Amino acid sequence: MRSLMETQELKNLIKESVREVLREERLLLCNMLMPYVSDQEQQELDTELGKPQDYENEELTDMTDWLKNDP
Repeated sequence: MRSLMETQELKNLIKESVREVLREERLLLCNMLMPYVSDQEQQELDTELGKPQDYENEELTDMTDWLKNDP
């Protein structure tokens, strides 16, 4: 019985460790894919398109939960 419990605890530990690694790698990938924008470029974008806080909520899709939550 004890061996079965230890095996299950080990499986759970491995699963959690793999989840943590995947979460870290996913964030690294997102950072790598995010293009660099200079301050001048950002000013031009803000002038042309407005600032995000000025957008209507209906125009936006909040994707922060996609990055924060486990699949």
